[in-house]
Amino acid sequence: MAHLSSGNGFKFDRPASPGVVRPKGIVGKEEALRMEVEAMDKIKREKVHTLPVTPSSVNLLPKPMGQTSTSRPEKDLIVFCESETQRKEQKDNFEDIDLDKLTTEELEKLLLDDSFGTNKMTRPSSLLGCNLSASYPGGHAFSPSSFHWTPTPTHAQTPIFPSAPFLKPPCSFQNGFSPAMSPFISLPAHPSPFLSFTPIQPPAALAYSQPAVSPEMAKLFDKIASTSEYLKNGRSSSMETDLGSAKSLEPLPQPSEPPNISQFEWLDLDPLNKHKEVEVEETLSVSSGPFIEKSGNARDPWDAVLQDEPEVVNNGSPSAEVMSSATQLRRASTGAAVARSQSLNIPATSTNHSPGKQVSKGNANVLSKYSVLQQKEAQNLEVVAFCEDISKLRSKFPHNDLSSNPGYVLSPVITQRDAGGDNGGSVKVSIEISDSQQPVTFTCDVSSPVELLIMQALCWVHDDLNQVDISSYVLKVCGQEEVLQNKHSLGSHEYVQNCRKWETEIKLQLLFLNTMRRDLARTAEDDISPIDLEKYLGLVERPFKEAVTRKSLADYLEGYHKQVHVCLQNESTQYKTVDNVVQLVKNLCCALDEVETPAITDAIKRVKRSVNLPRTRSPEAGATGSANGCVSPVEESLTSLTDAVYELTKLYLQSFCPTTPGCTMEEHMEDGRDSREASGTTEHLQFTLFAVHGIPASWVSSFEKYYLMCALTHNNRNLFKPVQSKKVGTYKSFFYHIKWDELINFPISVALLPLEAMLSLSLYGVLNQNANNSPDSNKQRKGPELLGKVSMPLFDFRRVLSGGSKLLSVWTFPQALPPGAGGKGKSPAERIILQVDFPCPAVDVLYVGPQENDCPDSQSLEPLDPVDRSEIEKLCARASAFGLSRADKQLLWDQRYYCRDYEYSLPKILASAPSWDWGSMGEIHSLLHHWPPLSPVSALELLESKFADTEVRKVALSWIESSSDDELADYLPQLVQAVKFECHLNNALVIFLLSRALGNVNIAHYLYWLLRDAVQDPAFGQRYDRVLGVLLCLCGSGLRTELEKQTRLVQLLGALAEKVRQASSSTRQVVLLEGLERVQSFFQKNSCRLPISPSLVAKELNIKSCSFFNSNAVPLKIALVNADPLGDEINVMFKVGEDLRQDMLALQMIRIMDRIWLQEGLDLRIVNFKCISTGKDKGMVELVPSSETLRKIQVEYGVTGSFKDKPLAEWLRKYNPAEDEYEKASENFIYTCAGCCVATYILGICDRHNDNIMLRSTGHMFHIDFGKFLGHAQMIGSFKRDRAPFVLTSDMAYVINGGERPTSRFQLFVDLCSQAYNLIRKHSNLFLNLLSLMTQSGLPELTGVQDLKYVCDALQPQTTDAEATIFFTRLIESSLGSVATKFNFFIHNLAQLRFSGLPSNDEPILSFAPRTYTIKQDGRIRDASIFSFHKRYNPDKHYTYVIRILREGQNEPQFVFRTFDEFQELHNKLTILFPLWKLPGFPNKMVLGRTHIKDVASKRKVELSSYVHNLMRSSPEVTQCDLIYTFFHPIARDDKIEGVDGLSKTPEMPPVSPTTGRVEGEVKLSVSYRNSTLFIMVMHIKDLMSNDGADPNPYVKTYLLPDPHKTSKRKTKIARKTRNPTFNEMLVYSGYSKETLKQRELQLSVLSAESLRENCYLGGITLSLKDFDLSRETVNWYKLTMVPYF
Repeated sequence: MAHLSSGNGFKFDRPASPGVVRPKGIVGKEEALRMEVEAMDKIKREKVHTLPVTPSSVNLLPKPMGQTSTSRPEKDLIVFCESETQRKEQKDNFEDIDLDKLTTEELEKLLLDDSFGTNKMTRPSSLLGCNLSASYPGGHAFSPSSFHWTPTPTHAQTPIFPSAPFLKPPCSFQNGFSPAMSPFISLPAHPSPFLSFTPIQPPAALAYSQPAVSPEMAKLFDKIASTSEYLKNGRSSSMETDLGSAKSLEPLPQPSEPPNISQFEWLDLDPLNKHKEVEVEETLSVSSGPFIEKSGNARDPWDAVLQDEPEVVNNGSPSAEVMSSATQLRRASTGAAVARSQSLNIPATSTNHSPGKQVSKGNANVLSKYSVLQQKEAQNLEVVAFCEDISKLRSKFPHNDLSSNPGYVLSPVITQRDAGGDNGGSVKVSIEISDSQQPVTFTCDVSSPVELLIMQALCWVHDDLNQVDISSYVLKVCGQEEVLQNKHSLGSHEYVQNCRKWETEIKLQLLFLNTMRRDLARTAEDDISPIDLEKYLGLVERPFKEAVTRKSLADYLEGYHKQVHVCLQNESTQYKTVDNVVQLVKNLCCALDEVETPAITDAIKRVKRSVNLPRTRSPEAGATGSANGCVSPVEESLTSLTDAVYELTKLYLQSFCPTTPGCTMEEHMEDGRDSREASGTTEHLQFTLFAVHGIPASWVSSFEKYYLMCALTHNNRNLFKPVQSKKVGTYKSFFYHIKWDELINFPISVALLPLEAMLSLSLYGVLNQNANNSPDSNKQRKGPELLGKVSMPLFDFRRVLSGGSKLLSVWTFPQALPPGAGGKGKSPAERIILQVDFPCPAVDVLYVGPQENDCPDSQSLEPLDPVDRSEIEKLCARASAFGLSRADKQLLWDQRYYCRDYEYSLPKILASAPSWDWGSMGEIHSLLHHWPPLSPVSALELLESKFADTEVRKVALSWIESSSDDELADYLPQLVQAVKFECHLNNALVIFLLSRALGNVNIAHYLYWLLRDAVQDPAFGQRYDRVLGVLLCLCGSGLRTELEKQTRLVQLLGALAEKVRQASSSTRQVVLLEGLERVQSFFQKNSCRLPISPSLVAKELNIKSCSFFNSNAVPLKIALVNADPLGDEINVMFKVGEDLRQDMLALQMIRIMDRIWLQEGLDLRIVNFKCISTGKDKGMVELVPSSETLRKIQVEYGVTGSFKDKPLAEWLRKYNPAEDEYEKASENFIYTCAGCCVATYILGICDRHNDNIMLRSTGHMFHIDFGKFLGHAQMIGSFKRDRAPFVLTSDMAYVINGGERPTSRFQLFVDLCSQAYNLIRKHSNLFLNLLSLMTQSGLPELTGVQDLKYVCDALQPQTTDAEATIFFTRLIESSLGSVATKFNFFIHNLAQLRFSGLPSNDEPILSFAPRTYTIKQDGRIRDASIFSFHKRYNPDKHYTYVIRILREGQNEPQFVFRTFDEFQELHNKLTILFPLWKLPGFPNKMVLGRTHIKDVASKRKVELSSYVHNLMRSSPEVTQCDLIYTFFHPIARDDKIEGVDGLSKTPEMPPVSPTTGRVEGEVKLSVSYRNSTLFIMVMHIKDLMSNDGADPNPYVKTYLLPDPHKTSKRKTKIARKTRNPTFNEMLVYSGYSKETLKQRELQLSVLSAESLRENCYLGGITLSLKDFDLSRETVNWYKLTMVPYF
């Protein structure tokens, strides 16, 4: 068989004639030796002097004289020396032979003639690498191989092409004769088209042409190749290559001089001329130089004989089974066993360089292969430019600048306005000083600067402060790794405010600045470390973690080249080897997310067709084809396939893979590439939709047709009507894909496009009606279904219009995979990729903005029409641009220059701009740059998606930069989300966030966790991934180590929480303890800061205090030992299975509300606790100490405890037994309850059952678990659980009022609610902006305008404060009167019965007892009996029963006081504790008529006496249980009246009723005037007195006097049974001028509505309106008097 070799390394095995089969037998070693001896004898005997003919291989690289091809002596090689005389006789009269007349038989005879060798000649270098057939087009006639008999060369030879320096064994006839060639054929200086080379690998590689071969020489080769002796030669070793060697497709260097070839190179007697593998160490390195493979030492030639041929044939072809995964790149490997090594095999005789030179050349070859994957086309230049800008940013924050690199956490500061009272005044401070045995304690004003405190503390240890540098000291918070800010006041720090809120001691520690831990500071090494986006992302959970790298792709392509090499060598089995190549390409496409470009598809078809093309041509045709530079069909098709493979590889690397570290823009800048302005082009925008690759299998069976909606958008608005593609089905080539190959043309000029124009593509699927084998299965889904979306900017980061092919990752929707759809769907980690092809113009189309217009000065404007001015004022006063009509926008834009005096108007003006095309940008930017600066919170609106313009966003950030780090931390989640709305990765917002993170540890810490969450975003995850990688590079090794430890801790806790959740209830405790031990081992190695706060450092677990909560998610309660010995234990909850991002958002909004209230001087004592999402559906929540859920408090009174009024009040009294303590707790409850009502109403917090509301023992109420908000109510079937505007129940009102009757304390509560509500309404724009920025965060209940509309409606931004007060008062009345809330609590109590039972040991077992008591503590009770009953008023009338108790060892009895309800609680819990014991019957609670009267108390005394008598005579298990002894243990209230003597004291008298004609009380009014209307708001009345002493039913009636006809009568609704009514009703008098009203008097009367008699007069006032300033609102209290009334 003839072997055709090509210069590019491919080798074809082609049969020379039909019917000739190559022998495949293996020659044994003994037979080979025998054949060798016979050959040598024949040569010596006949003295045949033949010239060797060099094999057709460009890989033959002889060594210099005197050098061997390897580093060790080759003992197996036979060397024949030639005399100088013999060389001189190597002349030939070859030109005398007439080739045309020479027949095949004559040629064979001539070749077999022994005397023919006497005219020996040296084969010229022009024949190197040429096939021995003129019909073969010699364009690629070079191939590597190894051979074993190495002659001593006469002179050195250099390779023709740079790659694949592999030798090829010589070709010989079977008789050992090698035809001599004449030396007259010289090496031409110019390249010949006959042997032209078409480069296949990178276009950058230089191609060197082969020397020319004359037509006569070609004819001779063709004749020789067609002789029978040549064909009988079988497997010609000269035409074989080492199949194990990798083949580069890059061209080889041209030789400088011809080689001298030994005379026996054509001998085919050597049985060792088989495939031999030489073990070579594969060296891969990255550089821009050529890629050379290092050669190793030659092995024993007999190894090749002893190997099986199939192993060699398949060497280098990767197993298809190994590389079947689409998400993980497999290294090319051999299907069969490979001898000795699986590394690249290169013959040792393939180079003419010394060993030292081989090493450097091998490194260069590695770099050459990598250089293909490092070119500009394979790099994301936007990322390269981004990394360069980040390096410049880091240089502005050197590590030695302590102001931006302190290395520790600064305590957050909250500005708070001093409103007097508790907000001002003095506080007690305790400071630990290292030189002092005891802490220094003193009192100071909260407004004192921290420096003053440092000075006062230093006075205790220094005599002369003049020698002390105050600025070198800091005050550290005890228990937290944070320090107070010296320049701020003490009371402005969040830590101090929390201490005042909880009434705990302010504990600080004085430290010298140099002794502070600066373990979070950046170092000098951090300042010079390279910016590598992937280096530190190992622990980050990413949906699209890149499995494909440049290194792995280089290995993959190496295997591909080997397989192509095998295909070219084995021509007889090309139909098989081509299939292997195709399979390998398929595996490569599979690894690249199943992307199959049209070039790949076409090349594969050509390769398959080329196998069946004719193999031979006539000499004439061959000569002609060679002259025209033709190549064989298979080789030509493989060349095209290789080009397509490399183009796909580079395109994929550019689209999805990280850039090469250290890559710079200078390396990739195009020289001399022209550009033209986009504004000067007239072309329309057009592109080609090619296909969607990597679709899930379920789509194929579920959807019949697919189409794309193509939209051009800017500012979230379409620039043109969307264009729909044709509807197509799925196609199957390598994989299923959706192919359009359709040209989309938008009839809009590129010149009109704004810079930030986006191409948005939406993929829709038309359902297959026969899917799921049911005609009715898709009845609800008949219409097209949105399967996925993707967007891309039309102008890149350099402002150049997109060109070339783009691979876009489509993000899909959960509903895109139909339930029950057949087939396996795509996992979230697998991409669905859309290929879009843009035109490639000859020059870059560059966007250049227009010149800015002139902006008129305010003084030059003409006066505005009063009507328009009034309308503009109204529009500019709106909270946001939300809800503006088209006419409103037109008016605002027309009069835009008049709106500069209104702070919030700029976003509305810009939102009203009629167009954002190229021509409009001059006016918009001019307006922007001449506008007065906005406040940071107002500028946030300009970062929304409706403002895509880069300049607008840049100016907005310049205004936001004025905010402090602590203020910025409040808005950090929104700023992170706003990164989505930027066009490119490298933008001002990202730079701003990273710069703040460089200067503040708090910002860096929270930014890290927010970015970790954002990485999960399906559409923008890759962008956040890169920002997170940059943050980890910038933050420094210290902070990075802390973040890695936090991440590891979160992973451990997440795994533990999931195990506990999945475990059965009986095994959960065991699973928890086992997992906690693993977490404890983590803490044994190091301490760790917590994700919820970088200032909280834990050193170990307190395993005994760890537990889990009995709820659906089964969250863990984690108790951590504080690393600071001066700090308290840290308690957190870790939850899995629930998305905590919504909780984070709700708590953020509440925290911002609290800061607004504090800044306005209103302290509602809000409980702010931290919550952070640490990954998908998991997170950590701070636990508030000393708090309990309302359910646990209420069920102490039974399952119906939610319907009772006293549980909350009595629970607070239990923990606050002293009267002043209880009053303080009640006050805390009033304030916090008001804040909770306002916050939960504005945010629409739903699912408010009594397990989601908590109460602290100090009276602070707060809400938890914000899984439902913005009005998305929890449903039970069709029943809406949340029916009240917010939770305000009668037991809460009981605490607020101090009893059952309404008091002035409830009026305080209403006023607090109204004031808080109105303060938030003033900042409506802030909350709407913050929520709007979160609409694309993926939260299921915040997705669009309808959710924002809920908040807007709740804020009532268009109403006045008085109207809003009335509105909220009605909400309070509605909530308080709602039975649905109590019923909801009751339903939840029933649902939680499975968790009910007695409390654990650390909890009280009776609601009125602070702790549990035992018989050992108090002594055994000998007797207990009811002594008497006692009437009390605290605050309402009730009866208590006096119990006389005798104990062993005590002579005097004890007296305790218990109510009937407390006796009932005892009985209920005894029933739970002893279900099988027979307990005495308990008296019936139901009483007809009034309950709290003496007759009922007397009757119950007898019944309770019997009950106690029988109870104390029950079994010892009952009478000696802890429940009994806790019930009879004296508590605080029992100590106030001891013994029998106390019983004779006069009881508290009830309030004395007023006598007839006596008037008491005050009324609170609000008087205002606007738009010719007088507004009288009746707010509250307090301390009313009625004639009969009963609670009245008051209402208010007013007149404007004089009014003889009583036409001005107005009245309020009736308040039932209260002396302190709240009305908050507006009485309106329209059509009165100010002059008229100054002549009138307002008469107000308060009456009590009676049903059976005439209404009772309670008092009134007369106010002269001329005493009021009607230009402003007047709010005041007025004392009621006896005045005449109508």
